Amino acid sequence: MYTAKGTLNRDDQLKKYSPLVRRLAHHMIAKLPASVELDDLIQVGMIGLTEAISRFEPTQGVQFETFASQRIRGAMIDELRDGDWMSRGSRKSQKDIEQAVHRLQQKLHRAPMESEIAKELGMELADYQHLLAKVRGTQLVYLEDISGHGDDDDGFLDRHMGDDDADPSAVLQDQRMRMALVGAIQNLPEREQQIMSMYYEHDMNLKEIAAVLGVTESRICQLHSQSIARLRAKLREH
Repeated sequence: MYTAKGTLNRDDQLKKYSPLVRRLAHHMIAKLPASVELDDLIQVGMIGLTEAISRFEPTQGVQFETFASQRIRGAMIDELRDGDWMSRGSRKSQKDIEQAVHRLQQKLHRAPMESEIAKELGMELADYQHLLAKVRGTQLVYLEDISGHGDDDDGFLDRHMGDDDADPSAVLQDQRMRMALVGAIQNLPEREQQIMSMYYEHDMNLKEIAAVLGVTESRICQLHSQSIARLRAKLREH
């Protein structure tokens, strides 16, 4: 495992820990838009692994796998941010919608109507619907949630992650979180429940869902974005 100079054998470590890179990439890709390619994440992760091998010091008192996992995840997150997979403006708009939904849920003790959310944001309904289509909310978890470096220092995932070395996938597998998610979906308006079921359980795309429900694909996009905002707002309570 070590060379004559006391450093890690690069080729042996790359071979041994390449499955770790793939595992972390698969965990991360599940939380990201379809435009992000798994192979790209793996390639960047391997670069992170190579850097971890060259920089690891056994005297640091940390296991290599823990050290490498941090480097691999960090490399993947940096690449995603550099690729501008979701503009800063769109992320802010999504969070504005989510926060408006959260305020209304606390005030009304029910799922707010579309018109009520628009009013809370100080927008006309048509403008709000245009914003929903623009942000195209397709992920339940933001990169900021995964990395712990977002604008919201008390994100709902942060309260479930434990220490910095925790695997984010384990958070989503936690029984309490899963039960909370199921409950949140069941409390969505009926039409939005249908959309979420078809999209996530039946793996249908927005165009197919639109055909089944007899509306435009743009309208399905709006409702899907709104559903994501509702779910994230609800999960913040857990």
